[in-house]
Amino acid sequence: MAVNFKLKIMLYSTTATTFLFIFTSLIPSFQAHEVEGMFVFGSSLVDNGNNNYLRNSSARADYIPYGIDFPLGPSGRFSNGRNPIDVLGELLRLPSFIPPFSDPSTVGQRILHGVNYASGGSGILDHTGSITGEVTSMNQQIRNFEKVTLAEMQSHVDLKRKCDHLSKYLFIVGTGGNDYLLNYFTSNNRRTNILNFTHKLIATLSRQLRRLYDLGARKFVLFSIQAMGCIPAVRANLHVSNGSCVEAMNEAALLFNNHLKALVTKSPNSSMPHASMIYINSYKIIRDIIKDPISNGFKETSKACCDLPSNGILCRKGGKACKDRNSHVFFDGLHPTDAVNERIAHIAYASNLKSEAYPTNLKNLVAQMYN
Repeated sequence: MAVNFKLKIMLYSTTATTFLFIFTSLIPSFQAHEVEGMFVFGSSLVDNGNNNYLRNSSARADYIPYGIDFPLGPSGRFSNGRNPIDVLGELLRLPSFIPPFSDPSTVGQRILHGVNYASGGSGILDHTGSITGEVTSMNQQIRNFEKVTLAEMQSHVDLKRKCDHLSKYLFIVGTGGNDYLLNYFTSNNRRTNILNFTHKLIATLSRQLRRLYDLGARKFVLFSIQAMGCIPAVRANLHVSNGSCVEAMNEAALLFNNHLKALVTKSPNSSMPHASMIYINSYKIIRDIIKDPISNGFKETSKACCDLPSNGILCRKGGKACKDRNSHVFFDGLHPTDAVNERIAHIAYASNLKSEAYPTNLKNLVAQMYN
């Protein structure tokens, strides 16, 4: 079985955008059991093991060195340790890790505090990620929530009460990056420009969020896509060796993120009354670290911590990992280390900067559930 895939990128220029970034040190205050749970949708940045159960997927992280710092070992998380969802669960005082949907044991009481449907390699569009083999698209993830999890919650007397109170759950969405990395920028016959492609992504995602709303979701947390031009796989593929990022790729990310942020303001006020959405700017969070690593407690910002095949994204199976993993931004060719994921989650939870958490942070979003 293949355990890696290569990235071939063709760049086209986009409009340059400049941001001024400010870092804030965060020490969140903890409250007991702040939320019922989380339902998670998206790609490998939030996948916690669903792809382990896909027979024909090469986008898997169920082998060493993945999970080298995770208490359960290689679990399918694309990191040396936790992903941002795990850390958010800790901050929200949830009693256990959110289980992956594809795990056969994710039934009954295990779904009480939520389910993770995310799939590495997937995107907003159904055909995104096909070059990695089998993936679970965003649309299919939503169908899994509706047809399986929701149906089970409704059929069990002890779970039905939770189903009737989905407004007490967070619906977390982290998707979109693969639609560029594993679709738009790898296509040999691109028929649309990047602006039209981005509009298509946002329109499709808007319909997907509306479907979740119709099923009972009321509290949404939308993660931006990261600075694609700064990931090690892109830098290596395009032979960037001076530590700089590929700004044309970052401009594509900013284009999507700006539209995603606008969606947060627009949707609850128009087609989704009584819903609340927040936007977490993980692009800025990671870019801040890359721009000033030393003051942020990091050293290596451009290279993967683990051994990568040539032009590869995923760690070599059984390969070595760097010793000082907390000083690295990226664990493999795309995914952040546990230390960066922790930073993203803490900022999402408690930042008072609207440039990081807009229009408010996750802690305040949860507080709205009980007002």
